[in-house]
Amino acid sequence: AMSKSAVKISSDLLSNPLCEQEPSFLEMVTAFDTAMKRMDSFNQEKVDWLWLANGSAGSTMEFSSVFPSLNMAVKRREQTLQDYKRLQSKVEKYEEKERTGPVLAKLHQ
Repeated sequence: AMSKSAVKISSDLLSNPLCEQEPSFLEMVTAFDTAMKRMDSFNQEKVDWLWLANGSAGSTMEFSSVFPSLNMAVKRREQTLQDYKRLQSKVEKYEEKERTGPVLAKLHQ
């Protein structure tokens, strides 16, 4: 369910008008979207395998002990989301400032 949410977030980001204005932002969001779709696919394969191996999806504890990389993927996703939010707030802060040379330079980094 979490990877489905990540895919939804990444596709929402792709529809953000900032993607049309900033090619570098579009490139970053496209890479993020691709990574989230791969993670979702990988997680679905794990769930399918676990279902076949145990006859059921099993408990969360079983799942995380069999696939410790899942916790790492979730942590990486959370860190990426925090990074995105931090950078987005910086962009918003610079957009609110007067459009002078240094501010414009920072906006286009």
